[in-house]
Amino acid sequence: MPKLMKFSRLLSVLPLLFLAGCNMVVMAPSGDIAAQQRDLIVVSTVLMLLIIVPVIFLTLLFAWRYRRSNTAATYAPEWHHSTRLEIVIWAAPLAIIIALGAVTWISTHKLDPYRPLDRLDAERAIPADTKPLTVEVVALDWKWLFFYPELGIATVNEMAAPVDQPINFKITASSVMNSFYIPALAGQIYAMPGMETKLHAVINKEGEYEGFSANYSGAGFSHMRFKFHGLTREGFDAWVAKVKQQGTMLNRDAYLKLEKPSEKEPVRYYAGADADLYTAILNMCATPGKMCMNEMMHIDMMGGGGKESAENREKLQYDNRHAGEGVVAPAATVPATGAPARSEPDRSTDGNSMQHDMPGMQHDMPGMQGAPGTDSTPGTGMQHDGHSMPGMSNGTDPAPAQLNNNN
Repeated sequence: MPKLMKFSRLLSVLPLLFLAGCNMVVMAPSGDIAAQQRDLIVVSTVLMLLIIVPVIFLTLLFAWRYRRSNTAATYAPEWHHSTRLEIVIWAAPLAIIIALGAVTWISTHKLDPYRPLDRLDAERAIPADTKPLTVEVVALDWKWLFFYPELGIATVNEMAAPVDQPINFKITASSVMNSFYIPALAGQIYAMPGMETKLHAVINKEGEYEGFSANYSGAGFSHMRFKFHGLTREGFDAWVAKVKQQGTMLNRDAYLKLEKPSEKEPVRYYAGADADLYTAILNMCATPGKMCMNEMMHIDMMGGGGKESAENREKLQYDNRHAGEGVVAPAATVPATGAPARSEPDRSTDGNSMQHDMPGMQHDMPGMQGAPGTDSTPGTGMQHDGHSMPGMSNGTDPAPAQLNNNN
């Protein structure tokens, strides 16, 4: 019996041990946006508890009051309706849903990451002469690259910002999708290749905060972390001076080396960076010989460049950037990299990938094989009277017209 009591006391302490190991930064943030998101979590939880707690209490109360041994409890087997109970049962949840909907609607627009800030915190508006700090973020495999275009510097796995100065983040990725997240500053937002997402935030307290990727992106994901420093204006100026003093130059060649997948990358400083490097990364043309996405979209907008520019197909392939160096993009297979698929398709004995028993579908049925203009070679698209059938391709067609270039 004493052993059983000791074991029960140990079990009662276990939840406290788990809570002691939790990082409560989400509920105690240091930035105004994260604080408003914390408040939204608290308000939503309290509103839901308004119905959850009474339901749990009444469930226990009814189970105790109407137990079999309590003969004093009212017994009404023919009872089937109460207008007052129906009003309470439906009105309370409806009121909570309306309140939750109103809070969510307001917060969704107020906390839109693309929306510029209108205050420093709950008690202070942004001064009229305040200039936001622009930070361009690139998610690499598996590290973070930060550009400070107005200061001409760049860093890897470390960033800083002055306290009470709005920060305008521009976020993209080099290869696979990631998620940029500093819990003490603001909520997470995705970083996607070929796209730019935005985030507006402000840090209100000095300190060193954790930043990481909140979206799984491959083998080095767990070490894809960085430090975010909230500094005074004097401290931030000193940090910028240190980066310029200790850093090297980040040009295209240096970036292409940095871009290659690596894990546990140390902090790096760059005293200068090519002015158009972030734009090239965003448009997926930092690698020489690649066509920028904005150029391709301009060609598309102008109606395409015609069949004579089919050579642009190679300029628009991005997943095989390091294939010649033995580095394969995560999950990339043929045709981008030449790497075989993990499982081979089920092929028939005559070399065709599919056999159809339906009339008019087999390559060797009468009227199809040997007909004028017919190509019945396995692996190619079926043709009839010299024209390709809709939805079929023989693998030799040029790139789509919208991807062509007049040059």
